[in-house]
Amino acid sequence: MRSLRRIATAHLLYRHFGSLRRMRERYLQLMQDCLTGSIYEDPPLKALGSETFDPKLREYGWDWPSVAHSMIGRKRMGNLRLLTERVLFDRVPGDLIETGVWRGGACIYLRAILEAYGVTDRRVWVADSFEGLPPPDAAYPADAGDVFHTYRELAVPIEAVQRNFERYGLLDGQVVFLKGWFKDTLPGAPTGPLAILRMDGDMYESTMDALTHLYDRVSPGGYVIVDDYRVVEGCRKAVDEFRAKRGIEDEIVEIDGVGVFWHKTAR
Repeated sequence: MRSLRRIATAHLLYRHFGSLRRMRERYLQLMQDCLTGSIYEDPPLKALGSETFDPKLREYGWDWPSVAHSMIGRKRMGNLRLLTERVLFDRVPGDLIETGVWRGGACIYLRAILEAYGVTDRRVWVADSFEGLPPPDAAYPADAGDVFHTYRELAVPIEAVQRNFERYGLLDGQVVFLKGWFKDTLPGAPTGPLAILRMDGDMYESTMDALTHLYDRVSPGGYVIVDDYRVVEGCRKAVDEFRAKRGIEDEIVEIDGVGVFWHKTAR
């Protein structure tokens, strides 16, 4: 009789945890589709030309959504989930940070992943000027001629990003905002160890600032993600120079023809 009760209990637990897995999967998939604007076919901003929703462009993050909270596309958003789940399952210590957040979508997804897994001992750091990108600095020739600072669509106030977190019920003490230029905020940012470093600063200067001040905080086993490596020359140049200078040989892995990542294997 006891054996039958144990079997019945095990069966109920199996069904219960199976249901939790399905609910988690549906929640995170729905969050991804909402954050990228795929679920409601949000048309792109005029800044890049077309005003018609194209699922392929949104899949690869090749347009700027009108309303959606992320422009990184479904592929890079899915990669962010994959790598975050890996550090959770592997118990890689540290918080999660994105440098360059626009409307906050990727950081909102990071917080949603922590919520879905009941993680309460990690924070999501949201680092941005919240004023758009800076004009090119003559000290960084790789940024010469860069025009990102002229796009007002890229300047999203911190209050707007905070409201976006609130819309999903995810603005709480596990979300920390770092407002200002990276050269000013990142050196003294009280993050402690990092499990995920996601960089989306576009420019050479912004990318190099993030690597210089945050790379050594990334725990062995953690991940470094570079959003625009294949499409912004200054970004790629900063990454390549930093890796060469530091002797980093961890394999660069492609995500979608735009972004890349590597798995940090050494201190």
